Amino acid sequence: METLYLIFIDPFVQMAIEPAFLAEVLIGGLMSGVMYSLVALGFVLIFKASGIFNFAQGVFVLFAALNFVGLMDLGVHPILAFIITLGIMTALAFAVDRLVLRPLVNQNPIILFMATIGIAFFLEGFGESIWGGDVRPVRVGIPDTALFWETGFGEILVLSSDLFAGVIAAFLVTVLALFFHFTPVGRALRAVADDHQAALSVGIPLNNIWVIVWAVAGFVALVAGIMWGAKLGVQFALSTIALKALPVLILGGFTSIPGAIIGGLIVGAGEKLFENYWGLPLLGGATEEWFAYIVAMIFLFFRPQGLFGEKIIERV
Repeated sequence: METLYLIFIDPFVQMAIEPAFLAEVLIGGLMSGVMYSLVALGFVLIFKASGIFNFAQGVFVLFAALNFVGLMDLGVHPILAFIITLGIMTALAFAVDRLVLRPLVNQNPIILFMATIGIAFFLEGFGESIWGGDVRPVRVGIPDTALFWETGFGEILVLSSDLFAGVIAAFLVTVLALFFHFTPVGRALRAVADDHQAALSVGIPLNNIWVIVWAVAGFVALVAGIMWGAKLGVQFALSTIALKALPVLILGGFTSIPGAIIGGLIVGAGEKLFENYWGLPLLGGATEEWFAYIVAMIFLFFRPQGLFGEKIIERV
C-alpha cells in the first residue's frame, strides 16, 4: 500500500505530513490533555465552591505523589499506600479549612490567593524535608509497551502507558462531572458556587462543603500525581507540569467543568502539534514549555472569561 502524504504550506516552511505520524502526535497530545484536564478540575472545584484560586493545586499533585511513592519505598503495598495517601490529603483538606480558610473568611480574594501561594511553598519544602529531593520512579504495574495499530493510511505507534493514563483520567473526569451534576452533594456544591449566602439560608453547611471540595481536589491531585509520576518519575518538576492547568483554565473558563476538559484537550493536542510541525523545524524544539501560556495570553485578549466561562458584567 502506498503511504499517503499531505502537503502543509505556511509562510515559513513547507513540509510533507505523513498521516500516520500526525495521528500519533495527535493521540499523544490528547492523552496528555486529558491529564491536564484532571489537574484543572481540582482548580475548578475549589474556585466554584469557595471563590478561591488555589495556586497550590500543582504542589498538591507533587505532595500526593511524594507521599504515595515514599510509602511504597518503605514496603507498603500500592493499594494501602493509595489509601493512606488519600487519608493524608483529606487531613490536609481539614487543616487548610481550619487554619487558612476560616480565619480569612470574607477577606479580599487577593489575600486568599496569597495564602494558597504560602501553602504551595510550605508543602513543597515539607515534602522535600520528609522524602528528599531525588527523582523516584512509580511502579504500580502500569503497562509500558508499544502498541502498533494498522490503519488505512499506515501503522500508528501508541504507548500503552499513555493510553492507560488517558483512559483512567478520562474515566475519573467523567465520574466527577456526573457526581457534581446528579448527586445531592454535587448539587449542594453547585448551590454554594452560585451563592454562598443563599446556600447557607437553605441549610447547606458551608464549612463542610469546603472541606469536601478540598478533599476531592486532593484525591484528584493524587491520581494525577500517580499518572504523571509513572510517566516522568516523581520529581519536583511535577508541580511545574501541573501548572499547565492554568492555561487550560484560561481557555476553558475558571468555573466550568466541561471547559476544563475541552481546554485540556486543546492544550495537550496543540502543544504536541506545534512542537512537531513548527517548533522542531523552526525553533529547534522545547516549545512545549511555553506554547500553552502564549496561547492563553492571546486568548485573554479576545475572550478573557474562557470558552465556557460566564461573562462578568459590572454595572456602576
